Amino acid sequence: MKRMPALKANRWDGAVAVLVVVLAVVCGVLIWGRTANAGELTVVVTADGQEVERVALDAFPDTPRAYSGNGYTLQVSTETDGKRGICVSVSDCPTQDCVHTGTITRAGQSIVCLPARISITLEGETASGDGPDLVIG
Repeated sequence: MKRMPALKANRWDGAVAVLVVVLAVVCGVLIWGRTANAGELTVVVTADGQEVERVALDAFPDTPRAYSGNGYTLQVSTETDGKRGICVSVSDCPTQDCVHTGTITRAGQSIVCLPARISITLEGETASGDGPDLVIG
């Protein structure tokens, strides 16, 4: 029976490995590096599918606002940790998923409370309009 030849690494193998790492870093920067918003963000609050309020994030008051739906009440407040954002600080819903979502700061992010049927979404235009149109996975 013939033996298989021993495989040995050569300089081209190293070059391909370096190229793969560089391409991965470039892709990561292009995808996750776009965090700044170009325009003004707008907070949109909907309850039972109906828009309750639409206000600019900069004009949203610093005191918490209460929104009620389906027998539950959420207190929505602004936070500033380097960037101005919005969060659900207190809720009397049983799952508390809306509170655990944390602060949202970018366009397209949302906080949803399923028991209360309330959603809070940030709308606005991102700095680069040529971002991905579809995310798979």
